[in-house]
Amino acid sequence: MKKLLHRVAFRAEALVARLIETRKRTPGETHLDPHIGYATPSDVILRGRILDDPARESRMSGGTFGNIWGMLSLFFTDEVAGVRVACGSVATETDEEGYFDLRVPRDDQTGWVRYTLAIGSTDTAVECWAYVPRPDATVMVISDIDDTMMETGAYSLLRNLWTTFSGNVATRHVFDDSIALIEDLSDSGRNPIYYVSSSPWNMHAFLQHVFKRAGLRPGPMFLRDLGISETKFITGGHGDHKGRSIDTLLDANPDLPAILVGDTGQKDASIYLEAYRRHPDRIQAIILRRAGPGRIETQNDALAELAQLSIPVLTGQDFDGFAQRVGRF
Repeated sequence: MKKLLHRVAFRAEALVARLIETRKRTPGETHLDPHIGYATPSDVILRGRILDDPARESRMSGGTFGNIWGMLSLFFTDEVAGVRVACGSVATETDEEGYFDLRVPRDDQTGWVRYTLAIGSTDTAVECWAYVPRPDATVMVISDIDDTMMETGAYSLLRNLWTTFSGNVATRHVFDDSIALIEDLSDSGRNPIYYVSSSPWNMHAFLQHVFKRAGLRPGPMFLRDLGISETKFITGGHGDHKGRSIDTLLDANPDLPAILVGDTGQKDASIYLEAYRRHPDRIQAIILRRAGPGRIETQNDALAELAQLSIPVLTGQDFDGFAQRVGRF
């Protein structure tokens, strides 16, 4: 199934690219898709992607066909490489997929910080936000998204694809208990929240709208590049991406322990177990949503090992009361 999807996606992207190339463009006209930045002890990493046209978003219901077309449009983007992105005296260029990471020296600002970026030779000014942990933060939260924060069906490829492409912002269901858990763990914004997911970066703006509509506290996201080419469907595996992202965030916040939040429908249990083994002094607690009726748990061995750890490992079909059970934070 994955090989078939790869062939279809590659050929479709090639066809769309040829159609786009025949279209008349306005020289220098680009669009920034800003990704929420994050901070290290010395820098703020501003992130985003430069596209030739704004990505359309399936926000409102237009029926199933309209939703599918709207979501597909997020993936058939025309990325722009080699565009200069600057913040003050610091500058970089977008890579072949249009992505950039710009490291800006930290100042005394914390919380949500707005930066102004100059894009291209015309120095078009755009805004990019970053979250810088407050000095009174006591823990950071690293959470999965699919089937943890919102219902997706990621444990089933076909169900995941149908949910992703047939829905819109108004139809995506964010769990009420997830909203409450994140709000409690954030302690009204004192503690930073990060989201690590295997969803593609094409979904970033869409997910932000879903979170905002549901009232789920936002935070920097670490998503994946689909990387569709003749030999590659997606970059790296599910576990590799999440494991690397967790390591990156622990390095970026050396003074904060982490609470890991996920679900048992995929591989979060084993990914979090390996993260604990790499960083036994940094993981404070692990919280997992149990797979619901009809869903197969494939992580029983990892769950058994997690249960033997000396830290709180909480599992259940909802997160009610879990924030109070992980201990002081």
